[in-house]
Amino acid sequence: MEIERDTELDQALNGEPPRKRVDGDAKNRDSAVTAEKLGEDAAVEVSLRPKVFADFPGQDKVKQKLLVFTEAAKKRGEPLDHTLLCGPPGLGKTTLAHILANTLEAEFKSTSGPALHRKGDLAAILTSLRPGSVFFIDEIHRLSRDIEEYLYSAMEDFYIDIVTGEGLGARSMRFQLSPFTLVGATTRAGLLKAPFRDRFGIVERLSFYDRDALVSILTRSAELLGVNLTAEGGSHIARRSRGTPRVANRLLKRVRDYADVRGDGVVTGELAEYALNELEVDQLGLDHMDRRILSLIIDKFAGGPVGIDTLSAALSEEADTLEEVYEPFLLQEGLLQKTPRGRMVTELSRAHIKSVDTK
Repeated sequence: MEIERDTELDQALNGEPPRKRVDGDAKNRDSAVTAEKLGEDAAVEVSLRPKVFADFPGQDKVKQKLLVFTEAAKKRGEPLDHTLLCGPPGLGKTTLAHILANTLEAEFKSTSGPALHRKGDLAAILTSLRPGSVFFIDEIHRLSRDIEEYLYSAMEDFYIDIVTGEGLGARSMRFQLSPFTLVGATTRAGLLKAPFRDRFGIVERLSFYDRDALVSILTRSAELLGVNLTAEGGSHIARRSRGTPRVANRLLKRVRDYADVRGDGVVTGELAEYALNELEVDQLGLDHMDRRILSLIIDKFAGGPVGIDTLSAALSEEADTLEEVYEPFLLQEGLLQKTPRGRMVTELSRAHIKSVDTK
């Protein structure tokens, strides 16, 4: 739908030439179990994405609360409170944002923190929102400070100020916005400034999924993808999926390839175990990089403690990637400890690395 705008607003929004955008964090990952969103995931995730809470396995407590909040907002005819979804990559934050919009029967618009370089970019989106719209910002912790502060009045009182002209001829114009719901997704909630974080009325943290929930996800995905998956095959894949639906779906696709080429097209327990071993995903769901992190701390740093910057240099990997992608699962499984002096391995990780090395 075409949105009519005031001529002066158009001039204010389009006064700067567009900037070339470069995503400095874009990397090619060859790991089957990284929870980062790879290029190949986009189309598949859209096709497998649940549209209602009933089709979304796991995260039961979060779902129950969000369902109550959305139903109450609909009953009162008000927009849902601004919502912040936190947690490691691949747990369904974007999917839940879509489900919120579907449940509210609201328009859904989305962007990401790194894509919003200028206030004009944000103003163009905000002024186009309809009453009750859900505006989703992925990686919201990567918004610049200016953009973050520009959202304050939009979130609290549903207005923004646009400054036109320069010097003595500059003047500010206030634009009233339609009431909307901002839904933010972040892997690092601690990076959000406290005043910004406090403007979210709903803050929910997603946790890793248990095996039963992952089996349910894999069963549903297999039906949608036309994969012949046995119960034992689903259980094997779920066990090595790091508690993450994105990883589970990616492993399902790759195991399906082995089933088509090395088997009869059926993903059995035996076939799944063979394929996952070929992919170097071990019984705990660790891949080569996970084992490399643990082995490095054990062999080079006597088990730790070792600082994240030292680890980053030794592994030739960005510290942010280590903290956001690899560490959460290793910490969850009790394989790694964070101390004031740095990272340390546990006896469990020593035993696991030793058992893998002896195979």
